[in-house]
Amino acid sequence: MKQRTIGGRTVSAIGLGGMPMSIEGRPDAHRSIATIHAALDAGVTLIDTADAYHRDADEVGHNEELIARALRTYGRGADDVLVATKGGHLRPGDGSWTVNGDPAHLKRAAKESAKRLGVEAIGLYQFHRPDPHVPYADSIGAIRDLLDEGVILMAGISNATVEQIDEANEILGGRLDSVQNQFSPSFRSSLRELEHCAELGIAFLPWSPLGGIANAPELSAHHAAFREVADEAGVSVYRVTLAWELALAPVVVPIPGSSRPESIRDSAAATDVELTSEQISRLSAT
Repeated sequence: MKQRTIGGRTVSAIGLGGMPMSIEGRPDAHRSIATIHAALDAGVTLIDTADAYHRDADEVGHNEELIARALRTYGRGADDVLVATKGGHLRPGDGSWTVNGDPAHLKRAAKESAKRLGVEAIGLYQFHRPDPHVPYADSIGAIRDLLDEGVILMAGISNATVEQIDEANEILGGRLDSVQNQFSPSFRSSLRELEHCAELGIAFLPWSPLGGIANAPELSAHHAAFREVADEAGVSVYRVTLAWELALAPVVVPIPGSSRPESIRDSAAATDVELTSEQISRLSAT
């Protein structure tokens, strides 16, 4: 597994997104833990989660607890894994997603996440999504305070614009370590943020890098160039997609969600795919 850097931490170039293991349509805990263990076996050392990755209103932090259990049962081989979690999203239990960027909520949520993960300090904590009812500076100020207090070791933001990246980095005193935005062949509107992160040396973590739970199966049908390059390379279209994203900038660390061992094994193998400059140009042009 090739490596990349988030802040001062070296991590696998492909991470694991935990959301599909805890929301609607989730598998049983046995398969989810097997998926996490398969990721670790493949060399994955970055796992992304959030306190809002749950289905029912009374199970906040379901995914965090699941990941903590999987790491405990894996043993010492999980010692180097960076678990990145997020706060600022809420799930009332009716299938909807709401936001809460109140500083008091974020500080409380981070401490509760640390307890669920079983850590003294969270490796990477990210503000999940801007709250239109709370000044962005106030929300990021809470992340700064968590960093200063040692509740978290690294700070990140998610679903951010270029302007918010710069604002957050200034408030954090140049300590913004990651930006997690949606990015895939079907969703390229975050390319500007990706390129900005590359200029600043900030890790860019594409979420739904394969198009999301519902759309990933249609990736090949909707993007002919990716299917053609996959055929040329003799690998899955998913591996080609992740390899293309890795080729866009050295700060990119895709975090494909998975709930099956075979899926994360295929995704992890994307670091072995060597695309030519012509193939990269062809994929970027579509």
